[in-house]
Amino acid sequence: MDDTDRRILRHWLAEPALPRAELAERAGVTVATLWRRIERLRETGVILAETTVIDWRALGYELEVSLRFTLDKTDPRAFDEFIGAAREVPEVIGIETFLGRVDVRLNVIARDMGHWTEVYRERILPLPHIAEVDALMLISTIKDEGGLPL
Repeated sequence: MDDTDRRILRHWLAEPALPRAELAERAGVTVATLWRRIERLRETGVILAETTVIDWRALGYELEVSLRFTLDKTDPRAFDEFIGAAREVPEVIGIETFLGRVDVRLNVIARDMGHWTEVYRERILPLPHIAEVDALMLISTIKDEGGLPL
């Protein structure tokens, strides 16, 4: 990866919807060169995917709660079974595992407090192998960037 690749990525991260011709111009390369470099970045695993980001608030979800779980690890399948069951909960928008006191974090969305209560009681608490759970309700997001200092 060279300075040209970094320039392409920097401009692309800053404006993901930028037409390829304009991205090529800003990065100082031809469109053909841009396509070749993007393809090489994909092949080498630098670019993993292009995604669509949906604003779940625009769809009527007003709450986001981060749940931190400590699992009962006496069963060697605890992680796999917990994560498998959590994947089936439609309101779970993120699953992360950790090394330390917290084993797993789920990010969960809900339309309102009534919906949150329903999701928590009927879909979250029945998940297998929970030893301890801690909830943090999101108040505001100060910084949310996927960019790197390229």
